[in-house]
Amino acid sequence: KMEKAMSYLKGFFTGLLGIMMAILPVTIIWQVLTGGSVFNMDVITNLTTLVESLGNGGFVGLVVLVIVSSFFTE
Repeated sequence: KMEKAMSYLKGFFTGLLGIMMAILPVTIIWQVLTGGSVFNMDVITNLTTLVESLGNGGFVGLVVLVIVSSFFTE
């Protein structure tokens, strides 16, 4: 039973992540073309801040980047 529940949850979150990864490029293009934000989020600024904070983190930033990227690969 527990394996079935975990499999269901994994499938749900994989699907949810897939939807988010499909929406992200659209929101970036929308912001670049119109200058307005989508869903009241400034996607480009958030991504820039994330990259800057990882870059300023040195080795720790690199480790965090590896950990985060492992979530997007199987």
